[in-house]
Amino acid sequence: MKFQASEIISGKPQTRKRSPKFLSILIFFILIFTLYFPFFPKKLALPFIITYYDKPSENTIIIADEDESRPPDSGVSSASKPPPLPTTAKADSTAKTPGKMSRKVPNSGDPGTTCDLFSGEWVPNPGGPYYTNTTCQTIQEHQNCMKFGRPDTGFMKWRWRPDDCELPIFDPHKFLELVKGKSLGFVGDSVARNHMQSLICLLSRVVRPLDVSKPTDENILYQYTQYKFNISIISSPYLVRTRRSDPNDITRPYHLYLDEFDETWTAKIATFDFLIISAGHWFFRPTYFYLNRSLAGCLYCSDPNITQMASTFSYRWAFRTAFRAINRAREFKGVVFLRTFAPSHFEGGPWDKGGDCARTAPFGRNGKELEGYELDMYRVQMEELGVAQTVGRRTGVRFRLFDATKPMVLRADGHPSKYGHWPGVNQTIPNDCVHWCLPGPIDSWNDMLQELVRREVVNSNPFS
Repeated sequence: MKFQASEIISGKPQTRKRSPKFLSILIFFILIFTLYFPFFPKKLALPFIITYYDKPSENTIIIADEDESRPPDSGVSSASKPPPLPTTAKADSTAKTPGKMSRKVPNSGDPGTTCDLFSGEWVPNPGGPYYTNTTCQTIQEHQNCMKFGRPDTGFMKWRWRPDDCELPIFDPHKFLELVKGKSLGFVGDSVARNHMQSLICLLSRVVRPLDVSKPTDENILYQYTQYKFNISIISSPYLVRTRRSDPNDITRPYHLYLDEFDETWTAKIATFDFLIISAGHWFFRPTYFYLNRSLAGCLYCSDPNITQMASTFSYRWAFRTAFRAINRAREFKGVVFLRTFAPSHFEGGPWDKGGDCARTAPFGRNGKELEGYELDMYRVQMEELGVAQTVGRRTGVRFRLFDATKPMVLRADGHPSKYGHWPGVNQTIPNDCVHWCLPGPIDSWNDMLQELVRREVVNSNPFS
């Protein structure tokens, strides 16, 4: 999509003198436009030339979005077959620069801080990792790459270095002092859980939490009683109210009520001081979309009488609705971090046809671009964050950017691939290029989280 300065309908362009009245009107509309769209200059930082895909490029994954100040996308999709949830790759410092990602993007929302934590590169870190699969008890099987025989260890020895400042390695003592007396919530899918488990593992060098959740509950609450601090993970892969076609079969289509809150987490918003919202890979599964309790369309459904919608339609609605729920939580006085889409890295084929992520080192700064459907999803998140921040200025809610996308597009080496399980006899399991090995690259997300929390604490305490 290119923006043209003018389009000639017929013949050659005509020139005419502009009157003072015309210039006055022009200046008036420029002023109105600038005031009405306060984030417009930041949107200009996003690429102008974007290829839009109605469906992900056969090697994909899934998740959702919504807000209230503009109508979401209504693009029609010619989608046929959905993919599920995996990705990985190797260091290559001689390829293209991630130009579409390298420019500064919408407002981080963080006052008084000029350093962009999310523009930088991966550099060697001989000191890593800071825990192992034997010292941390919260690592799930499908993330336990060392247990299942991954032969290389170099993927654990990198850290993220921003261009304009130093990002300290996660310090569990320092982090626990920052969050003393606070509550931290993760809301999203299994990648959100992956992030939370990395944080628990890093903190386990100092203290192990008490799990006070019910054994059968997929939503977990950890308490650090010595610090009066707790961490929650609330499963809400679509962020909005959902209903399964079959309660016992997660492969059947989900029904998404895109303009309705998911009360499993929205009812608890006010209990958090810090809330990390994320979603992504579920949004490419077969789904039916409802607005105002009426069927509005679907993705990957076989009914020819239902309008096929683009995946960005539900993704935009989901974040818009989630942010609306937060802005309406009157007693919430905390900080919301939008952790952006973490790309998958299937190479050599789609997820269900042998696609794999077998690289052993990061791409270099110039090695990988975000493109296609993943760029579209990222763009939706950035736009909806800008809207939420505008509303948040009135409601008193602080929305902050936690940009995992730019760093992680370079980490094709960090997924479990085939090392999330033992080889099965007469069993074919797709390679996992969606989740992340622990220890692994997403431990750096907690370096970023520590700095983001530190900034909030400093900004809220003028004497610190």
